[in-house]
Amino acid sequence: MKILVVPDSFKGTFTAAEVAAAIAGGIRSTGASAEEMPVADGGEGTEEILGAALGAARIFVPTVGPWRDPVSASYSLTSDGTAYINLAAASGITLPAPGGRNPLTADTYGTGLIMVDAISRGAKQVVVAAGGSATTDGGAGAIMAITDNGGLRGAMITILSDVTTPFEDAAVVFGPQKGARPDEVTLLTERLHKIAATLPKDPRGVPATGAAGGFSGGLWAQFDAHLSSGADYVLDAMDFEAAVSDADAVVVGEGRLDSQTLQGKIISVIMARSGSVPIYAVVGSLTEDAPQDAFAQVLIATDETRMRAAGAQIARVHAQAAALRSDGTPSSR
Repeated sequence: MKILVVPDSFKGTFTAAEVAAAIAGGIRSTGASAEEMPVADGGEGTEEILGAALGAARIFVPTVGPWRDPVSASYSLTSDGTAYINLAAASGITLPAPGGRNPLTADTYGTGLIMVDAISRGAKQVVVAAGGSATTDGGAGAIMAITDNGGLRGAMITILSDVTTPFEDAAVVFGPQKGARPDEVTLLTERLHKIAATLPKDPRGVPATGAAGGFSGGLWAQFDAHLSSGADYVLDAMDFEAAVSDADAVVVGEGRLDSQTLQGKIISVIMARSGSVPIYAVVGSLTEDAPQDAFAQVLIATDETRMRAAGAQIARVHAQAAALRSDGTPSSR
């Protein structure tokens, strides 16, 4: 029996790789086989997961943060010239802000510098995971950094995200999360409209152009960046279909299972791609309206010991269900 373990991170507590290792360890303790495939949706951990899965080199570079303070960041570069960058590495909301966190002045210049570094090292594809930003600059900072340093030089850009928000709504939807007061949201929205009017094509009204405070839309308009679902991109890059094709069960995971889980989040994408394979969920918590009936079983695990125990329980439950099916006795999911 082979069980495919495909969790996202438990944000702020466990990385996807840590969750996968703990659950898989519990599965293997029962004698079952487990394949670990930690995933991300274009947000936290995407660059690390893709870099590790694809054997990329880790590159460390000096750059600047959202308020132009010096920071050190890293990205992944594959031997065939694909760079994977977390926008949050240089433009993230959790980065230090010695001068204070002003949502009006935060920009993506530092992310642009990382992209420039990747291109200087021969990257032909630059893939940016657009989650966790502190910025609402419409990508203006990154555009400036790239333009001031020789342009793309033939490189192509892909922006990964899990949102469909259009460019002009970025401040309204995400600004408050970044500390913007209502009057600042109004100013940021006005600025986004002004930026849109200066770009080679208009990102307003285009789905997903509002990711990372309009970063995705600015680069789409200025450099013809491709906008992609982070979940789909990650699963494609890791050849999920091949892995699930011979799996007897799939285990997904996230920090909280709620009513939004099946509305475009990576778990819903995994479920859509898994066909009739039973899906189990291991989560940090769940809400009253969580769609528990969509899974063969939902287990709550708040630490690695409980994750390991959950993996062992899933393996035993699935083995029992398989045995019942082989005897011709119906088993419930």
